[in-house]
Amino acid sequence: MLTVRTRVKVVDGRLEATLPSSVPAGDHEAVIVIDAAEPAPKFDISKFPVDDRPWDDSISLRREDLYGDDGR
Repeated sequence: MLTVRTRVKVVDGRLEATLPSSVPAGDHEAVIVIDAAEPAPKFDISKFPVDDRPWDDSISLRREDLYGDDGR
């Protein structure tokens, strides 16, 4: 048994591969393992939730207001 690792290309349901010259011509039995998971969907920044309403005067981001008298 001969083990050959090579990259293949699939075009219109056909498999294209380049094999080393050590593989003799003729019919062969082969096992094909597709090692690829479905790609993750691309991140679309336009679907990111945004709250663009103006803040009212009840919100204070001063350090003292956030952390109290300790300043931590």
